[in-house]
Amino acid sequence: MTELKSIKERVLKALDRIRPYLQSDGGDIDLVEINDDLEVKVRLTGACHGCPYSMQTLKAGVEQAIMKEVPEIKRVVSA
Repeated sequence: MTELKSIKERVLKALDRIRPYLQSDGGDIDLVEINDDLEVKVRLTGACHGCPYSMQTLKAGVEQAIMKEVPEIKRVVSA
């Protein structure tokens, strides 16, 4: 359980690093959960929610940032 807590802390740290970029476009991101398969579920909010580029942002920006910080994560998906 301690390992999952450490992973969550590192995921939140990665999200805090990319949050200013999302906020500069009027959006934001919330961590929904990290499941036992090490899959991260996030929710894009604000202007990012429903944006035509949201999947590109999720894969090219968010997923890469999280996986760079926390290599144990298998993938990042939208909740």
